[in-house]
Amino acid sequence: MTDRRLAVEAWESLFRAQHEILDEISGDFDDEELAQGEYDVLLTVTRGPDMTARLRDITANMLISQPSVSRLVDRMVQRGLISKCPDPDDGRGSLVRATEHGATTFRRLASQHARSIADRMSCLDDGELAQLRDLTAKLRGRA
Repeated sequence: MTDRRLAVEAWESLFRAQHEILDEISGDFDDEELAQGEYDVLLTVTRGPDMTARLRDITANMLISQPSVSRLVDRMVQRGLISKCPDPDDGRGSLVRATEHGATTFRRLASQHARSIADRMSCLDDGELAQLRDLTAKLRGRA
């Protein structure tokens, strides 16, 4: 049986670490080239085949509501970062594709952001990083 007190302490420590690290690395988005939400959309889109993802998959990867994701995507279309078209396999869905401008902007910031993350996580060795990845995947039900 799980020790309730230990479970709460572990949760609080995980939550506080996540909050502190996010505060530190969010400075990567200060130049306003891409907002953090836009970066998250492009992260999902650029990982898809032909730099394309379904709108519902983008929504599933984000921690904001579906209407908020739709508004964000529409703003990104206006900025020329992505394009949006109907999903031929889902009459109610949409496909979102990174434009060349969006992909280039994303890659530039992603490189800087990855350095910030690696620097912040450098207090852990590779074995600890793998263990952390595996434990958080387990917590998310993806072990």
